[in-house]
Amino acid sequence: MSLPTHAQTIIIGGGIVGCSTAYHLAQMGRSDVLLLEQGRLTCGTTWHAAGLVGQLRPNRNMTRMSRYGIELYSRLEAETGLATGWKQCGSVTVARTVERMQVLRKQVGLARGFGVECELITPAEAGKLYPLMRTDDLQGAVWIPGDGKANPADLTMSLAKGARNRGVKIVEGVEVLDVLVEQGASGPRVVGVLTNQGEVRCEVLVNCAGQWARQLGAKAGVNVPLYSAEHFYLVTGQIPGVHPMLPVLRDPDGYIYYKEEVGGLVMGGFEPVAKPWKMDTIPSTFQFELLGEDWDQFEILMTNAMHRTPCLDTAEIKMLLNGPESFTPDGNFILGEAPELRNFFVAAGFNSAGIANGGGAGRLMAEWIIGGEAPTDLWDVDIRRFGPFTANKKALHDRTAETLGLHYAMRWPRQELQAARPLRTSPLYDALQAKGAEFGSKNGWERANYFRPEGAAAPAYGLGRPAWLPWMQAEQRATREAVALYDQSSFAKFLLQGRDALEVLQRLCANEMDVPVGKMVYTALLNERCGFESDLTVIREASQRFLIVTGSAQSVRDADWIRRHIAADEHAMLTDVTAMTCVLSLMGPHARELLARVSPADLSPQGLKFSWTVEIDLGHARVRAARMSYVGGPGYELHVPVEMTRHVYQTLMAAGADLGLRDAGYYALDALRIEAGRRAWGAELGPDETPFEAGLEYAVKLDKPTDFIGKAALLAARGQPLRKKLVTLVLQDERAYAWGGEAIVLGGETVGEISSVGWSPRAGACVALGYVRGAAAQQAHAGTPASIDLWGQATAVTLHDTWPPKP
Repeated sequence: MSLPTHAQTIIIGGGIVGCSTAYHLAQMGRSDVLLLEQGRLTCGTTWHAAGLVGQLRPNRNMTRMSRYGIELYSRLEAETGLATGWKQCGSVTVARTVERMQVLRKQVGLARGFGVECELITPAEAGKLYPLMRTDDLQGAVWIPGDGKANPADLTMSLAKGARNRGVKIVEGVEVLDVLVEQGASGPRVVGVLTNQGEVRCEVLVNCAGQWARQLGAKAGVNVPLYSAEHFYLVTGQIPGVHPMLPVLRDPDGYIYYKEEVGGLVMGGFEPVAKPWKMDTIPSTFQFELLGEDWDQFEILMTNAMHRTPCLDTAEIKMLLNGPESFTPDGNFILGEAPELRNFFVAAGFNSAGIANGGGAGRLMAEWIIGGEAPTDLWDVDIRRFGPFTANKKALHDRTAETLGLHYAMRWPRQELQAARPLRTSPLYDALQAKGAEFGSKNGWERANYFRPEGAAAPAYGLGRPAWLPWMQAEQRATREAVALYDQSSFAKFLLQGRDALEVLQRLCANEMDVPVGKMVYTALLNERCGFESDLTVIREASQRFLIVTGSAQSVRDADWIRRHIAADEHAMLTDVTAMTCVLSLMGPHARELLARVSPADLSPQGLKFSWTVEIDLGHARVRAARMSYVGGPGYELHVPVEMTRHVYQTLMAAGADLGLRDAGYYALDALRIEAGRRAWGAELGPDETPFEAGLEYAVKLDKPTDFIGKAALLAARGQPLRKKLVTLVLQDERAYAWGGEAIVLGGETVGEISSVGWSPRAGACVALGYVRGAAAQQAHAGTPASIDLWGQATAVTLHDTWPPKP
């Protein structure tokens, strides 16, 4: 088939994700779509996928996506006339350990709130559903009757036919050699591709190239951080008792799964230490190909499978399939418009779950392209969660060996990944490490979570009350009763400067930004739906220069949002200055006394008012001091040039010893901000939450003279019944310890889930923030009887509209 010279949208990659995106674009009325495949449809990794399709995902939006995919797969054959192999055979997930069973119980509680039919069953009941399985060592299982399986190649062909029926042009045997880029009014933008059959121009390009997506992105200067690993499953001959409607079986403690195929079993899994594929540049000719068998690598899966299903002892082994699959640094897939290049979209890196997620992801991708912004909160899979440093090939290789195993590994609360660390560090990293800091990683930054006393062993992960809690409580006491120092240098920091800097901020920010020099403003950045694209703090350093401070994780996202909203005729420049300045936070009632010992500046309440900043001398350094506190109570943030940070830290430590000064970490910081009712983006705040729902009306100024993004939607929502409402929950049992994500139950019904939780010194128990949804948002008020589902057990909580309760 000959190539056109132009298409409104070009999709590169003819696997399930590319065909699903084409199908949904056409379904939504955008039929001028050209899909290019370098070989034949499905020839990359789709054809050898196992085809398991489950509904339940870690959060509400991802579960909604997967549920839509199942609905699509169930009706697609009737629409196109091509079989998809879809069978709603259900799935059974078993637990060998007490801890795994606790996790399954938690998932069942969430599933009910997400609308997924899900049932806890006994080992005996699991054995009846899956008679081939050994059950004598099981704690229990979960049965999800709506799950199933599909034939990946047939499913993709059916999606392709549905797309063709609506006008999409699909051309096979076309290799994309380069991406055509031109400088547009708001930065570089994609304008087409150069192929082995000529040039094709376009307005939008969608990279659905699977394990080739990183290489394709690099041609356009776009970072797509994924890396291929060798991925295995076993295919048997026919086994007595195996039939087409045998449920999918998952045994995550054994790292294995099963599905029926032609009367036999497909058994595969996710071994704890994976084998990255040693093919740095994958050739375009790698089509319908497999890699060599590796029984040594597969041994742990085979051993566990022979234990779980003894029939494998005598079953015919037809083949050990080894097909490469791409994995990302955090185990989540990648969607969205690339921050480096306008109109260049990516849908790739599906971590061996492309069949389960491809249907829903294709629809989300189409909605994003047509609507101009993500249709819902997709932060977990947003391409902008990755910084440029994630393009490093060695780091991707090393992390892939770890992330493949995360699919079935026991994921402990606050478990940290280990590969490719440490990477980004503050000047205090070595000093804090020497003082017992246990570090976590956020967007590559090493940050002290808590400080372990000298001689104490590093605590193991667990589901109950953590061993580090007493150490964190000591940090909290210092913050509330004396003074504590937090190294928050990982904050993302940007300078926005130029003639029109204020005009840009007034349009982007919902709060009033025309404030005196030195003033600090907390503000929402809203989308057109009046959801939070970010919340950040802005310091006016000069009439035309503003310092923007935002969360460590969202640096790429926030910079992209700001830059794309600077008009071509506006004179305003955004510069990332994160690495130039550290932030040291002094929190506690003795913070001002400590600063008075090392600085001659007037930091009295009259000399430096709350939410104001001033440049001061500190020791021999010059820093900017901001009077504010994220944890509640008195405090200061010190913005320190990187080269002076060690000096400032040592000066403060020497001067504050008799005041009870101590180092504190992010676990204490997070718990105290929850106690103080401070919201966090990515937890309580996101593109689906409005200021009214989050209780942050004060961060928006509807009466400011300048119009801002989201104002019309805010005005329309004002006074309307809330779809959801943020509440505070205090656990009544001080021995109970929650970690986040637990279902909230009112009147016997699951009405929401916890977004953040931490230990509260004021309450002497865990305090949580969470949203209640639907009718509960109108009914839930202080004193409403409530509970949370804590590992399957109803745990009473006291519900508050605000915390601490107002007198």
